[in-house]
Amino acid sequence: MARPLMKIVGTFCGRSLDTYFDCGGGRDELMWCRDLSRHAAGEFSMAVVQANSLVEDASQIESGTHGTFVGVYDGHGGPEAARYVADTLFQWIRRFIDEEEGMSADVLHKALLATEDGFLSIVKKNWSNMPLLATVGSCCLTGFICGGMLYAANIGDSRAVLGRFNLHERGVMAVQLTPEHNACHESVRQELRLLHPADPKIVVLKNRAWRVKGIIQVSRSIGDAYLKKAEFNKEPLIGKFRLSESFSKPILLAEPSVVTHKICPQDQFVIFASDGLWEHISNQEAVDMVQNSPRNGIARRLIEAALQVAARKREIRYSDLKKIDRGIRRHFHDDITVIVLFLDHSLASKSSFTGPVLSLRAGK
Repeated sequence: MARPLMKIVGTFCGRSLDTYFDCGGGRDELMWCRDLSRHAAGEFSMAVVQANSLVEDASQIESGTHGTFVGVYDGHGGPEAARYVADTLFQWIRRFIDEEEGMSADVLHKALLATEDGFLSIVKKNWSNMPLLATVGSCCLTGFICGGMLYAANIGDSRAVLGRFNLHERGVMAVQLTPEHNACHESVRQELRLLHPADPKIVVLKNRAWRVKGIIQVSRSIGDAYLKKAEFNKEPLIGKFRLSESFSKPILLAEPSVVTHKICPQDQFVIFASDGLWEHISNQEAVDMVQNSPRNGIARRLIEAALQVAARKREIRYSDLKKIDRGIRRHFHDDITVIVLFLDHSLASKSSFTGPVLSLRAGK
């Protein structure tokens, strides 16, 4: 059985995740979840399924007097960058909120860049004895709710999708809040070509997917120092990771796309998820599922729906997929993290909150 994935502190300290987990019809040993709990501005459901030998996703919810913060960190090359973001990002946010006397898009922007600088400094410090740390990175999707506002930021190809009630159609429509930085999008390829006009191989079609330098699909990340600073693209880094040509400016960026959204009564919930979910389920399918299902366990059911699609693509039964162990599972699907934040407009509009403090982490 896989090692424990969740670390829970604060209100839920000491509770077993099994208390919250019921996967009727045969448990998936690689899935963990919090089926339903409260955050400062409503309720939430959270789940993660492991596919890699070491889970490379990390995520967190921090909720208290400041409001509610959510982070989904989709690591690649190893778990270190995602775990570092989970350890430090929220601390930077709190520091900048204190300095600027309030939350803002600029706070989120500065905190993300400070987190990037912090991880790159660790790479530099450990360069001689741990050069492979330079090849580890993470996507980073965040959301912060306070004072009637939702501040969302994205680096990489995770996605935040809002479920908003449509008065005309009497249904809930999907509104994608955050753009994706993935070379599969023509706009991202154009951006890369404009940033690197002298490099005809800045994006390459390889194995039926567009990749930056033929290596990686995301164009922005935390970490991946070997694609950002030439000093990490040489020995002692092993040859298979080194680019044959030198570069003078970063190939990947850590610049976040930050969105500010005023929460209105029609806004029902927000789905924060790593790309492993969106690979198999569309925005509207996910929103429809959340809207038409019980809240309890909805994050888990979204992942299960994605896994059912993944199983069909490989022409196996979902019941058989659940029996496949970590590591081998990566051939069928990615690590997947889903957090669904349900919004209570009256609570979300408050500038400060009362109630218990919640600090919940997954991926550690």
